[in-house]
Amino acid sequence: MKKIILVGVAILAVSTSAVLAKSRAMKPKAPAAATSTGSAGPFMGQVSAADRALYKKNKHDSGMK
Repeated sequence: MKKIILVGVAILAVSTSAVLAKSRAMKPKAPAAATSTGSAGPFMGQVSAADRALYKKNKHDSGMK
């Protein structure tokens, strides 16, 4: 009798935790931080046109927009 109750409680605990994990995964995530397209990057100061072009090329090559 005790085994049946113990197994029932274990099954209930596992199924409940799976449902809670699924519901937490379904929540929408916070939007990504906005990035500026005209800037060469944060804290860069004055940069040359060649450095800016290289930065944009490297961003493009890495797959970032």
